[in-house]
Amino acid sequence: MEDEQFDMIAKTLFGLEDILAEELRALGADAVETGRRMVSFKGDKAMLYKANFHCRTALRILKPVAHFRAENADEVYEAVKAVEWEQYLSPERTFAVEAVIYSENFRHSKFVAYRTKDAIADRFMERTGQRPSVRLSNPDMAIHIHISHNECTLALDSSGESLHKRGYRVTGGEAPLNEVLAAGMILMTGWRGQSHFVDPMCGSGTLLIEAAMIALNIPPGIYRKAFAFERWADFDPDLFDAICNDDSAERDFDFLCHGADISAEAIRRTEQNVRSAGLSRHITLRNLPFQQFTRAPQPAILVTNPPYGERIATDNVAELYGMIGERLKHVFMGCQAWILSYRDECFDHIGLRPSQKITLMNGELTCEYRCYELFAGTNKDYRKAQSESSSPRHFDRPEGDERSERPGRGERRERFDRPERKQFERSERGERWERFDRSERKQFERPERGERFDRPERKEFDRLGRGERRERFERPERKQFDRPERKQFEHPERGERRERFDRPERSERRERFDRPERKEFDRPERGDRPERRERINRSDQSDYKAFAGKPRISRRDIAALREAIDKPDAVPEREQPEERSLKKSSLAKQ
Repeated sequence: MEDEQFDMIAKTLFGLEDILAEELRALGADAVETGRRMVSFKGDKAMLYKANFHCRTALRILKPVAHFRAENADEVYEAVKAVEWEQYLSPERTFAVEAVIYSENFRHSKFVAYRTKDAIADRFMERTGQRPSVRLSNPDMAIHIHISHNECTLALDSSGESLHKRGYRVTGGEAPLNEVLAAGMILMTGWRGQSHFVDPMCGSGTLLIEAAMIALNIPPGIYRKAFAFERWADFDPDLFDAICNDDSAERDFDFLCHGADISAEAIRRTEQNVRSAGLSRHITLRNLPFQQFTRAPQPAILVTNPPYGERIATDNVAELYGMIGERLKHVFMGCQAWILSYRDECFDHIGLRPSQKITLMNGELTCEYRCYELFAGTNKDYRKAQSESSSPRHFDRPEGDERSERPGRGERRERFDRPERKQFERSERGERWERFDRSERKQFERPERGERFDRPERKEFDRLGRGERRERFERPERKQFDRPERKQFEHPERGERRERFDRPERSERRERFDRPERKEFDRPERGDRPERRERINRSDQSDYKAFAGKPRISRRDIAALREAIDKPDAVPEREQPEERSLKKSSLAKQ
């Protein structure tokens, strides 16, 4: 039945999964889910035809027929052989098998494809005695097997040749850009023909042609000669013709796509491709290097894929990208620029801060797709102008019941307006209100404060203490600090201290420690003295313990300290009368 829905898979390039999912939803697909380099969806036969004809970022549209688990090639063989291939293929037709492997159990995709081919051929030989032939180029039935670890999906390829082969390219230049990647790059920008489109390094013109097709909403499959599903047994030509001839979605394009290139040969190839696509009226071309750009059309968006020294050799990549940044800054002010490149150092030479970074695959190269917001002046002024222009939107939002239509707003309002809220008053708060409402509060009202500050008694408010303080600071005794003798002012204590440290008592002490009586305290004699042992071993060891762990001093000094503690007014024997008089005089001065 034509209206019966079935599962389908759309393959795409890395980074374009979300764009392809949006395209499928716009076509009316159901159960759209994104995966790695693929998007799964559901639809009928018309959806299968539309996906092939309209999707700009799809590489293939697959129709799964079996799903199974396999650990080795023999299990794959048995599972493929069990599929009822009679309803899809006949012995008189040709087929080909393509395998994609992401598994540790299966190391060679060609071997998997070979075993799948054997299973299909052996099934027809056992049942009919004939087998379909294998044809690698343009077969009647293209079969696709995908293995991820041990999960196997067997599907019919409804596209045939990859959908990136639109059919309008007559000639290709050096390293042409993939059409699916070019369309995805343009769709990512959000541009749908609302301004001019500029590619200053157009090459063979892929970006220009895809941009014009997007602006006019021309389906990419209109240039293709055939699809694989046209050779299926259940093909409906009337349904497909209705889809192809439906031009109701096409629209006008009031701007132009501007292309330029430093190579005259590239411009010649681009002209041929543009004429083949029938878009000469919407695309203008110039043989002009990017550094000679003096002005840009307004409004405009710039999308380009400059060379980055991998597939196309360049003399000086740093100089090239530095020139790109300079032209963008001084010529394309007020525009938005999108650049696809490979190396980070290339972007570094541009010298501008990107607003977006998107990872894309250009062939085998992992590239970055960056967006630059170009403006005049400084970044600070630009951000300020943007915030000012967007600020009214914050205040223009609907009020009242219109705001409560958003989910959660009404519930939140009911929460805050519930009757329990009215009862939620603390007793302490009630007491506070009573305190502030009592009659005594009249004293603290503002009119009375004003009268208080304006009353005449304020003029007489001069404390005696303040007057006395002023007299204290103005008394003549203060002048003694300003006398000329201040220059000679030296702390007497410091001078005396110096004298104290320089006095001859220290030299006498040295003589005291160096006097001959010290010899009787030599260490060999100490050990032989019985009285020392008795002194240490006596029961009263508190004095000895008091000095344990401290620097060793003589017994005579210890005795002098004890006598000073017991008789603080007593004068030590070693202190001479002249020393006492000197100390008293210093203390008197202090």
